[in-house]
Amino acid sequence: MKKILPQGLEPRDAYRLLLSAIAPRPIAFVSTVNKKGVPNAAPFCFFMGVTPSPPTIAFSVLRRGDQKKDTLRNLESTRDFVVNIVDEALAQAMNIASGSYPPDMSEFDVAGLTPTPSEIVTAPRIAESPVHLECKVRTILELGDLPAAIVVGEILCFHVHEEFVKDGIIDVRKLKPLGRAGENLYARFSDIFEMDMPA
Repeated sequence: MKKILPQGLEPRDAYRLLLSAIAPRPIAFVSTVNKKGVPNAAPFCFFMGVTPSPPTIAFSVLRRGDQKKDTLRNLESTRDFVVNIVDEALAQAMNIASGSYPPDMSEFDVAGLTPTPSEIVTAPRIAESPVHLECKVRTILELGDLPAAIVVGEILCFHVHEEFVKDGIIDVRKLKPLGRAGENLYARFSDIFEMDMPA
């Protein structure tokens, strides 16, 4: 085993090691809107479920240099967002949206995405995504020497294309969500197997 101590790593190297160690990761394609009404869409792969009651998720937003990303500024302003799940068909648009663009330029326009109104929150949903989670911000916690914000959001409404719903859950075999595997690597949801949990 190779021992690597974080204290000896530059932040960029620690980031790359972390991304490759925790893989694959689900992708939260987060849509928000700014004070001027410009919609924003950005993918985040430090993303997880927190608790089912109330249904709550969390994702991490790193800073770009010493600047807060548009997503975080929008969240602080509106206190709501939508997590749009990324399937294989949405991969290219998600990748384009991951670039750095000015706050007045919408990733919806750049990536050819269709904004569709949410039912409860102000942020738009991404029409091309098969699953939308309308969320309100519960808390934003800043951590780290290289500041990152952990955004915790309560899901107010689920939207799922009917073809993917079976017995009250999402059929991931049909959905084929995309995963992030570090650097520029992604994982398709194509080779899965099942194991029963012990009693």
